Amino acid sequence: MKKWVFTAAMMAAAPLTAMASSAAPAAEGAIHDHTEGWNNLWGHLVLDLGAIGVVFGLISIYMLVSFVRKSENEEGSLPGLSLGGSLAWTLVPVFVFLADDMYLAANGFKLWINQRTVPVNAREVKLTAMMYNWEFDYGNGVVAEADANGRPQLFVPQGQPVVLRMHSEDVVHSFFLPDYRVKEDVMPGRITYEWFLPKQIGENVLTCTEYCGVGHSNMFGKVKVIPAAKFEEMILAKSGAATPAPAAPAEGAAPAAPAAEGAAAPAAPAAGK
Repeated sequence: MKKWVFTAAMMAAAPLTAMASSAAPAAEGAIHDHTEGWNNLWGHLVLDLGAIGVVFGLISIYMLVSFVRKSENEEGSLPGLSLGGSLAWTLVPVFVFLADDMYLAANGFKLWINQRTVPVNAREVKLTAMMYNWEFDYGNGVVAEADANGRPQLFVPQGQPVVLRMHSEDVVHSFFLPDYRVKEDVMPGRITYEWFLPKQIGENVLTCTEYCGVGHSNMFGKVKVIPAAKFEEMILAKSGAATPAPAAPAEGAAPAAPAAEGAAAPAAPAAGK
């Protein structure tokens, strides 16, 4: 009996250990890539389902072969079970499956926390959704241009987390980056957010996953991951082009004298005079 109690305690402790490790404080400045975490968790889930399917399949085949009826009138009989045997057949499967389910749930909860915690060095981009397009604003008047086909493009630097602050001008949309495993609703009158870590240079699909009207299927574009230095050059060039240059003084005009501290502003001339 002590052996069964010990086994049950160990199985119950397994998910608690997983939850404890999930709650461990993260190292300062560390970036937890939830994209990789979701991929790993999905792989674990598929492995579990595959292992369970194989085990139960083999047991079923064994029983079909071993307990096949030998004659037409043969009737089977149930073997008797002791109290320990009954408890074992009940508790062991329960604890095994429960421990595995709680382990997966604890890791999923940890990933949700990571997904809602934006890294401090994230590059912020404002996203505006509208029927049927996306607009990306980097600040200082820099807005991402559409490609040659009129599709929206989101340029991001390689290796730096990117957070999107999102709102909608009309109806509810949902911004989805399938390769980064992130999706979030975009609503009018409310700012939502999502972040991701672009690691590899290349292109990824961005799209809307909330039916928002007859042009919903046209709300797709590309995330373009470029080297960080090239990204900064692009932003700097566009920022300089977007900032209006100060007006040049007229030829021969005296430069304007700086206003004395505390001097009153000149009054505007009266109309008609």
